[in-house]
Amino acid sequence: MSAAWSPVLVAPAVAFAALVHALRPPAGTTAPLRLAVVRAALTVGAYAVLVVEGLGALGALTAPAVALAWLLFLAGAGALAGLRRRRSPDHRPWAPAVDRLRDFRRTATRGELLLAGGIGVLVLAELVVALLAEPNNFDSQTYHLPKIERWVAQADLTPWPTAIHRQVTIPPGAEYLLLHLRLLTGGDALYNLLQWAAGIGCLLLVARIVAQLGGGRRAQLLAAFLIGTTPMVTLQATSTQTDLVVAAWTACVATLALDGLRRRATAGEVLALGAATGLIAITKTSGLLGAAPMLVLWGVAQLRVTAAGPTPAAPPDGGRLGGTLRTVGASVAVLLVAATLAGPFLIRMTADFDHPLGPPRLRESVPMQRHDPQSILVNGLRIAHTALDTPIAPLRDASAAAIEAVARLVGVDPQDRAITFGTTTFPVRSWYPDEDRVAFPLAGTLCLIGGALALLRPRRIAPAHAGALRAYAVAVGVAVLLHVSTIKWQPWGNRLILFALVLAAPLAALWLDALFGRRARSRAEDGAVEADRPPKATGRRSVAVGLAVVMLAGSALAGVLAISYGFPRRLVGAGSLLTTSDWDTRFLRRPHWAEEFRWAARQVDEAGARRVGLVQQNDNWEYPWWLLLRDGAPYGRSDREIVALQSVLPDRPAADPGSVDAIVCTGNRDVCADLLPDGWRLEFRGYVGYAVPPT
Repeated sequence: MSAAWSPVLVAPAVAFAALVHALRPPAGTTAPLRLAVVRAALTVGAYAVLVVEGLGALGALTAPAVALAWLLFLAGAGALAGLRRRRSPDHRPWAPAVDRLRDFRRTATRGELLLAGGIGVLVLAELVVALLAEPNNFDSQTYHLPKIERWVAQADLTPWPTAIHRQVTIPPGAEYLLLHLRLLTGGDALYNLLQWAAGIGCLLLVARIVAQLGGGRRAQLLAAFLIGTTPMVTLQATSTQTDLVVAAWTACVATLALDGLRRRATAGEVLALGAATGLIAITKTSGLLGAAPMLVLWGVAQLRVTAAGPTPAAPPDGGRLGGTLRTVGASVAVLLVAATLAGPFLIRMTADFDHPLGPPRLRESVPMQRHDPQSILVNGLRIAHTALDTPIAPLRDASAAAIEAVARLVGVDPQDRAITFGTTTFPVRSWYPDEDRVAFPLAGTLCLIGGALALLRPRRIAPAHAGALRAYAVAVGVAVLLHVSTIKWQPWGNRLILFALVLAAPLAALWLDALFGRRARSRAEDGAVEADRPPKATGRRSVAVGLAVVMLAGSALAGVLAISYGFPRRLVGAGSLLTTSDWDTRFLRRPHWAEEFRWAARQVDEAGARRVGLVQQNDNWEYPWWLLLRDGAPYGRSDREIVALQSVLPDRPAADPGSVDAIVCTGNRDVCADLLPDGWRLEFRGYVGYAVPPT
C-alpha cells in the first residue's frame, strides 16, 4: 500500500496539542497540564475508534477516508483551541510546564535528579528500539496484526472465516488505533509507537494520582520511576502487544475518579469517564476489573458530595434526592458513552456467536470456572508466585512447593483445568526478561507493602489525605481480588495484571516518600530528641530505608537490562536490532521460520497464484503471509486475495479449496493434506508448506 497519505499523520499530533490547550482545567486543579493531556488523549482515542466503526459500517475503510476524517478533526480541535485562546488571551498554555521544569532544575535534589534522569534515559532508549524494531510479538503474528490486514483488504469490519478465532473475538481497540497508522503510512513501521506512547501515558498518570493523594514532587517521581523501570513496561513499550494501552486507559479512569472525591463532576468529566471506560472495554475486557472499583469509588464519592449540600462552585440541585438522581444520571451517562464505543463490536459478537463475549471456547478458556474461596486462594497464590518470581531457583522452588502444599491442604488440585489455562502447568520460570511473561518482584513487593500500609496506617503516609488514600487502596485491592477471582492462572498472566501494577504504584511511591521523609527528619532533629528515641526504632527505620534504596537501585538495573538484553527486541547480544536484518527481526522468536515462509511465498508467486488459501491452527502465524504475498517485495501482489480454508465461525463458511490457485500451510502437515484437492502437490519444510495444482 502506498505511503502517499503519510503527511496526514501530522493532523492527529497537532490536533492533540490543540486539545491540550483547549481542554485545560481551571486554576486550582491538581496537575492541570497532566489532566489536559488525559482529556486530549481520551478525545483522540474515542474519535479514532468512532471513525473506524463509522467508516467500517459504510464499507469505506480506506486511506483517503481516514485522512479526511483526521483533517476534519484537526479543524475542529483548532477551532476549540482558538475559542479558548480568545477567552483567555493572556494565557500561555505551555508556560506552567516550562516554569516547573526550570524550577525543577534549580531546586531538585540529587535523588530527584537521578530518578528523573533514569526515567528519561529509559524512555529515549525505548523510543529508539520502538523505531528500529519490526513488529515481532508472537500474538501479533497470530491475530493482532492479521486482523488489521483483513480490514484493509475488505475495507470494512465484517467478521471473516478464519481458523484463528482470536482474530474476530478478542476486542480490537488497540488494533483500531494501529489501523489508522496502517492506512496512512502503508505499513507497520510505526506500530510500536502506540505502546510507547501508552507507556508515557502511564508515567504521567501514576504521577498525577500521587499528586491527587497528597504526594509531592519526589513521590511523583518515585511512582513514575517504579513503573518506568519495571521490565514488563520497558519491554512492552517497544511492542505491538495491548497491555500498556489498556493499563493507560484504566489509569485514566482512576485519576478521573479521584477528581470526583471532593467535588461534583461536570458534564465534561462524565463524558471523559465514559470514554475511558469504553476504550478499556473495546481494548481488553480484563481492564474493566480495574475500572469497576474506581467507578464505584467515584459514584459513592459523588453521593457523599451531593449529600453534603451545595458549595460556592456548585449551586443547589434539589436537595439530597436531587443529588442522588444527578449521580444516578451521571452514572448512566458514563455507561452510555462507554457503550457507544464498545457496543458495535459487542453487537457483531452477538450476531455471530449468540453472546457478546464470543464463542464458548473463549468464555471458558480464560475466565475461572470455579469461584469457591479455596480455588480463589490457590489461584491468587499462583498468580502472585509468577508475578514475583526471581532468578533465585531455590526460592522459586520452595515457594511453589509451599503453594502446592496449601492447595492440597484446602482440597484443590493446583493444576485443575477450571482454574488453570489450557494445558499449562504451574509453576513456570517467569523472571527472564521476555515481554510476554517477565515478573516484577521488586515493584510488586513495594506495591504490596505500600498497599497494606495505605489500608492499615494511611495517616503515616499521607496525613492530610488519609481518607482518600485508604479509599483508593481499597479500590486497588478490590481490583486485584476481582482479577484473581475471575482470571485463570497462566504462564503469561503477568501481562494481564499490568494494569493493577500501574494502579498500585502510587501507593508504593507514597509510602517510600514518607519513609525517606521520616528518615530525613530524624537526621535533622537535635541530639536531645534523638537520644530520647528508642534505638531499635531508629535502627529499624535505617534498615527499611537501606532496603528501599537497594530495591530502587535493583529496579533501575532491571530496567536497563530489559531494554538492553530483553527478548524479543534487544540492543545488545545475539539478535540485536543493530545487527539483525529487518526480516530476521520479525522471526527472532522462531528464527528457522524466516526462510521457510520466504521459500513457500516464492513458490506460490512463481506459480502465478492470484487467490491463495490458508491452512493453519489456532496459534499459528498468519501475518508473514500478508507481508510476503500482498505487499512485500519481491513476491507480493496488491491484487492477490488471501482466504481461509477453515473457519471456526458457524455462519462464516470457509472458502472452497478448489476455488484457489495455491495453498499455504503452517503447523500440522496432515491437516493441510486433508484439505488438498485431488492431484495437488504438497511440499513442506519444517513448519511451513505450500501446495499448487498439477501443471
